[in-house]
Amino acid sequence: MKTKKIPLLLAVLIVLLGIGISSGLLGLNWGKFKAPQIPQTNQIPQETIKVVKEESVVIDVVEKVSPSVVTIGISKTRNLGQIFEINPFDPFSIFKQIPPPAGGEKVEQDIGTGFIISSDGMIVTNKHVAADTQAKYRVITKDDKTYEVSKIYRDPVNDLAILKIDPSTSSGQALKPVEMGDSSKLKVGQFVIAIGTALGEFRNTVTTGVISGLGRGITAGSPFEGYVERLDNVIQTDAAINPGNSGGPLLNSAGQVIGVNVAVAQGSQNIGFAIPINVIRESLENFNKTGK
Repeated sequence: MKTKKIPLLLAVLIVLLGIGISSGLLGLNWGKFKAPQIPQTNQIPQETIKVVKEESVVIDVVEKVSPSVVTIGISKTRNLGQIFEINPFDPFSIFKQIPPPAGGEKVEQDIGTGFIISSDGMIVTNKHVAADTQAKYRVITKDDKTYEVSKIYRDPVNDLAILKIDPSTSSGQALKPVEMGDSSKLKVGQFVIAIGTALGEFRNTVTTGVISGLGRGITAGSPFEGYVERLDNVIQTDAAINPGNSGGPLLNSAGQVIGVNVAVAQGSQNIGFAIPINVIRESLENFNKTGK
């Protein structure tokens, strides 16, 4: 059978025509069946959502717990000793001795942090914060009410002290106890919040971080009393803890106290330590049973 040769020009026209017809059909179909329009939405980046959630957690915890966090202040009379004055008009007595003020000089300073554990006036802090048996201590609440400490229980084993104040001596807000958590359930990497009187000056300072380690053992020293103490099974955190934060609460994201801030590693950054709250529970149970 002979095949007829189609001229090249005619073949090109047929191809182009086929393309044109196909395009036309597609155009008709596309015109009949339009894709539904998707409404525009303002999508928030995932990082922004994460930050907002984290901020909300911190704000909620601070609002819940900060009324229960107090500043510990010390009041002590310091003997000045003998004072001498140069007398240039008396060649036989170059120095004139001046008697010191009667009773010495009274010194007051905010030195630590604590938190309320009962509405009748029991406060937890570190033993090294209230270690001076010759001094008087006071508690300052968030609403700037001051209470004199009437009794101090110092734990012979742990760096823990319980201060007793009388809520009726001030017209401030009712004392609000903290909620205690369970330190046996802590995990490395868990989010934590610390509240305290940083540097003995900045009350209710809030810092955040994570649990960096558990079951640590350290040798801690007090800048106020000059003694050292061995602390075992403590929580390590990278939340900023400064002198003055001692005795303040370390909190989980639910606002529960999981530790008592106790020390910071000198010469390093973001290495702080806290006594697990379960250790504090044992001391409190012993105190409630024996009263000492």
